[in-house]
Amino acid sequence: MIRGFYTSAAGMIAQQRRQEMLTNNLANANTPGYRADDASLRAFPNLLIKAMGVDNRPLGKSHHVGELSTGVYLQERTLNFRQGDIHETGNTTDIALVQGLVPTNQETGKPGALFFTVENQAGETRYTRNGNFTIDGQGFLTTSEGYYVLNNNGARLNVGNEDFQMTREGVLVNEAGENLGQINVAFVADPNQLVKEGNGLLRFEGGQPVISAIGNANVAYQLHQGFIERSNVDTAQTMTDMMTAYRAFEANQKVLQAYDRSMEKAANEIGRLG
Repeated sequence: MIRGFYTSAAGMIAQQRRQEMLTNNLANANTPGYRADDASLRAFPNLLIKAMGVDNRPLGKSHHVGELSTGVYLQERTLNFRQGDIHETGNTTDIALVQGLVPTNQETGKPGALFFTVENQAGETRYTRNGNFTIDGQGFLTTSEGYYVLNNNGARLNVGNEDFQMTREGVLVNEAGENLGQINVAFVADPNQLVKEGNGLLRFEGGQPVISAIGNANVAYQLHQGFIERSNVDTAQTMTDMMTAYRAFEANQKVLQAYDRSMEKAANEIGRLG
């Protein structure tokens, strides 16, 4: 019976964490370029139950009763890199990255992903799909949080002002026809190696090196000026999943309460009869 407390409590904790993840997804449903989190639930290793000295067997001989699950836990969160919807804004500084054909990772069996490269406040390279850019006081193209957008040489892009045009390949040209540089698009072969840092930034940790998608014949993409990529959160499905998680939490809670009543009865009534 004590094991039942742990099993139901583990289920409640797993569903609570899943609910927190889904709530965060829903809160970022309108965040440009946001990538939703997916959760995978796993069961604890099953216990093999044996009975000793039954069916007239000699003491020490065991009889297999069967397996018993000992609970479930939220094993990991994985990012969903499905393409989000494209929304027209008309702002020249808004740029949407539309991912086309990309190679499939042989180790994971899943396709890679494309990202803008930016420089954070510490001068480190980070990755994002949020193309809601702006221009700072010095004329540099930055994210809405102030992170510098990088070109194909890894340098900051200075566009001067908002009066620039961009090709589908990301080449920027000002009103005088001068080339201002090309927005770098990075190809990550295993996007599961990316970790969220907040403010739409992703940090790469290990695995295959990140390479530029520019000039790569195996990678296809387009950049659209005056558009942004919306979050890829499916709000209807997320609401349904939240309700399912709540019902599962409630079911585990009732099981826990039933165990508690049984323990109370065992302690008060059975103990009194003795």
